[in-house]
Amino acid sequence: MSSWSNIGDQIRGFLHYDIDGPITGARSGGVERLQGLNETAGLPMRKVLAEPMFRISDLSLSCNRLRLTALCIFIFSLSGCAAMKSVPETAESFPSHREKEIERNKFPVARGEDVIGRLAVIRLEKGDTLPDIARHFSLGINAISAANPGVDVWVPEAGERILLPLSFILPDTPRKGIVVNLATMRLFQYKEDGASLLVTTYPIGVGTNERPTPTGRMHVARKAARPTWHVPASIAKDHRKKGDILPKAVPPGPENPLGEYALYLSKSGYLIHGTNKPASIGLTATNGCLRLYPENVKTLFDDTPVKTPVLIVNQPYLIGQRDGVLYLEAHTPMEGSGAHESENLYRKLRTIEKEARRTLDWKKVKEAQAEARGIPVPIFELIQGSEKEVAKPVEVEHPETLYGKPEIPALKLEAWYVLAGDVHDKIEAQRIAAIINHQGPPIPARVVSKSDSYLVVAGPFNDGSEAKKAAKRLKIDLEIDGIVIELLK
Repeated sequence: MSSWSNIGDQIRGFLHYDIDGPITGARSGGVERLQGLNETAGLPMRKVLAEPMFRISDLSLSCNRLRLTALCIFIFSLSGCAAMKSVPETAESFPSHREKEIERNKFPVARGEDVIGRLAVIRLEKGDTLPDIARHFSLGINAISAANPGVDVWVPEAGERILLPLSFILPDTPRKGIVVNLATMRLFQYKEDGASLLVTTYPIGVGTNERPTPTGRMHVARKAARPTWHVPASIAKDHRKKGDILPKAVPPGPENPLGEYALYLSKSGYLIHGTNKPASIGLTATNGCLRLYPENVKTLFDDTPVKTPVLIVNQPYLIGQRDGVLYLEAHTPMEGSGAHESENLYRKLRTIEKEARRTLDWKKVKEAQAEARGIPVPIFELIQGSEKEVAKPVEVEHPETLYGKPEIPALKLEAWYVLAGDVHDKIEAQRIAAIINHQGPPIPARVVSKSDSYLVVAGPFNDGSEAKKAAKRLKIDLEIDGIVIELLK
């Protein structure tokens, strides 16, 4: 591992910044004059500096490549093997006509039917990440990743078509109030509309294995806009172990993990709330509460009266019918529940098989289970000939702007930055930058090219205190060691 005791020597002689992505890992050094950054052929560049200087703060942060390696392993666990791509649908299945919009939240429920929504496809553009696509289309990162195995979550290829899993099988529960399925990480809210039934559905983040979200019946006990977070002692203790000292109460604002709205459940200590970390929707990342995108929780808050019943279930295998076709939607079961859930599924399917007096295609059932892509798969014709009417995915135009996509401010002089990494692979650097960009509250980051490697740089920040705070968060949340610098004219 080379030393950065003289950081200026590492970057002297360059003249341009590659503003393509983030910077990761950095090392300490003294005050040096930056003469510029070299332009790397084929990369988008913009000249921003002549001969600025930078000052390294006395914050003693060192680069740890083992931690970067561990982070990259984590990244690959989200994206699958990035080198092993699988196409969700055959090219022939993609429609030639593209729709401007597709419904993503509110659906009518036809009598006797269990499947809502429609699958869609979209062509990615440069700079897209799957979390940005997921948020725009009201999907969780779990859903969009499972539906597109092998697609890089953070740096997918421009022009690639991905499947939007916007078709859902309703949980096997009474259709009343709020129903949450932990296995699919989705919330369903049922409302009567005259003689018909409407369901509104949102992706959610759920509890971890250590602090799981409880199942069972409860109700909305009270609601609060701009809630204060009273930090539980157990959570405060966990944060202290990481060097993160939390106050007893966090007031409303960007640092509050409850977001702008909260619905307090009758089971003490559990809430349905917003978040200041939108990229965590679709992950097992909470302390037992249910979190929604900020835009979704506002709608749910407005539409949900106190005393609304809430039922939380865990159903990884869902079966349901639409237009005479039986579908199976399979998700990866939670740890330790796979055998039990499979047994329940097979029992239900054998009953259907017996009543229909025809044999199911069990090979198709087991394939859907093994793939666990979280999309409704037709497995049986309840009315013979009906499977010919199964709807194909609709192609959706790429929006001009993806809702909630992080905005990266321009580099500027007389500002503070955090050098967060130095890696040899451009894609790896872009992944790390994308992860930093999706922290909550936001930490802007970009990739800067050197002659033989790529830096990940976070910032700009207005002052040293703000930069040191960002560096601390990178250390606590991502185990990234960084170095704080001040850029001077």
